[in-house]
Amino acid sequence: MRNGETLSQRERVAAEQPGEGQQSQRIPPSAATPSLSPPATPSPHGRRIAARSDLPWLIVSALIVALALMPIGGIVYFALRGSGDVWPNLIANVLPYALRTTVLLLLGVGAMVTLIGVGTAWLVTMFTFPGRRLLEWALLLPLAVPTYIIAYAYLDVLHPLGPVQSTLRGLFGIARPRDLWFPEIRSLHGCVFLLGVVLYPYVYLPVRAVFQMQSTAALEVARTLGANRLKVFWRVAIPLARPAIAIGVSLALMEALNDIGASEFLGVRTLTVAIYTTWTVRMSVEGAAQIALVMLAVVFALILFERWARRRQLYSGQARRHHTPTPQPLGGLAAAGAALACALPILFGFLVPASYLVVASWRRFEIAGMPRALPTWIANSVTLAVIATIATIVIGLALVYSVRLSRSRVAPVLVRIASTGYAVPGTVLAVGLLVPLASLDNAIADTMRQTFGVSTGLILTGSGAALVLAYTLRFLAISAGSIEAGLAKVSPHLDMAARSLGSRPAKILATIHLPLIAPAIAAGAALVFVDVMKELPATLLLQPFNFTTLATALYGEAKRGTYEDGAIAALAIVAVGLIPVIVLARVNARVGQPTRRRASAGGAPVEIGAHI
Repeated sequence: MRNGETLSQRERVAAEQPGEGQQSQRIPPSAATPSLSPPATPSPHGRRIAARSDLPWLIVSALIVALALMPIGGIVYFALRGSGDVWPNLIANVLPYALRTTVLLLLGVGAMVTLIGVGTAWLVTMFTFPGRRLLEWALLLPLAVPTYIIAYAYLDVLHPLGPVQSTLRGLFGIARPRDLWFPEIRSLHGCVFLLGVVLYPYVYLPVRAVFQMQSTAALEVARTLGANRLKVFWRVAIPLARPAIAIGVSLALMEALNDIGASEFLGVRTLTVAIYTTWTVRMSVEGAAQIALVMLAVVFALILFERWARRRQLYSGQARRHHTPTPQPLGGLAAAGAALACALPILFGFLVPASYLVVASWRRFEIAGMPRALPTWIANSVTLAVIATIATIVIGLALVYSVRLSRSRVAPVLVRIASTGYAVPGTVLAVGLLVPLASLDNAIADTMRQTFGVSTGLILTGSGAALVLAYTLRFLAISAGSIEAGLAKVSPHLDMAARSLGSRPAKILATIHLPLIAPAIAAGAALVFVDVMKELPATLLLQPFNFTTLATALYGEAKRGTYEDGAIAALAIVAVGLIPVIVLARVNARVGQPTRRRASAGGAPVEIGAHI
């Protein structure tokens, strides 16, 4: 080293001299050494440009929220108009009985889905017994059977002249049907049983995911302190899974509250049935709206219950990097009891109604062939489902993408408000949409008649557009939840890089995000499609004249008592309902893989609940 030459000077000389194959380039000192100063903040001009590019997405989200709140505004408007002479009869005779019946139904269904869902989730997660691998995914099969179809099937299976009671009379030598005592299925407890065996997967899915993600440390500590299996279950596992239980039970109760077919078939006068009969029988939309307000209060009570039960959700998320529980082998009577406990819900919730539908469909086919209107029913159902699915996915994508783009705290709130439609029963949505859509129909008809002399008729309520809107608002939470889960896995650095190259948000969405989140969009679209195919309450109230879907055709056959004639339509709905079961079974299998890094258990139930 020469005198007076420092190390930094030599480094600068080396940096200025080109290497082999390189051109001479002078590197400024600021580029040769890393800067320790904080990065420059965006200029006010840059912030204004970003705000202008994000503003259209926020405006779209605000319009979607206004559309989602429109049914509630319609209900309030109708209820305030008063129902005249109908209201005294409703408040004296209809509303108290319907409210009491609904509360008892929700309490019974809540207890049953909790017992079955939590119990089976614990057994297939913590123990090994014969048939466990088959049962752990077969427990999802009742999700394919809508509530009105299971009631439809059991009404014929358990009829006094049906196969069950006929077999029992033959075994005991009883000649007359009335001489054999048998529990009445057309009752409140019969409705609780049927809804419980078909809705328990809403609890089973998230609770099993939490049990799989729990650390073995807490369980092993409890066992070393002398706790037996029952105490470990009650004192350790249940408190850790309480948020997931609350989410699953809330989803199941909202489905029970939305039900109209099973309750009406079984003679249970719930609030949903009261809304339908008040509208269609008493011809009082105002009275139906007043009952719908009471029903909305029940829905909000369920939401508050779910939030209250999850108020300490974070304490269940400590299993992030621990080993998952190793199932303990069972033998003898314990293994047989565990297998039987997991098999009975599958038997009553899927195998019995599915077997009945197959047999009844075959009998109908042998006697009279396929129903002539079956292709029309399928075409109507598929057309509505495809249009509603596309609309739901597009709107959900706009909502979720606005949150990703905007720095405002308002955007996430808008998404949550727009997604509340899943909690609103279909009958309430139908009542609330009638006023604004009918008013808009009348305004369009008057304008076209006065301006062009053309009578357009009922464009919205008479063409099925009202049904598509009801489906979109009701199932928007499913698409938004699926897309949000997919976008959460896309690094925001991709957005920053694309924006630095001058790309607009719409181009970034089309060229980067959509290809990456295509599987999430496809999963959400499949779930929305199937839910639209199965939806009955909103379809009954908003369907155009001479327009029949598979669900309404089945409802009509059940009302007439011609069960075999509707069996083919019911079997088609169940076959379509198997699509989300397959999707959820694959998701559940991936969650159960021990080698994968999982998110905290506290967040799993929310994502699974949104996908359900």
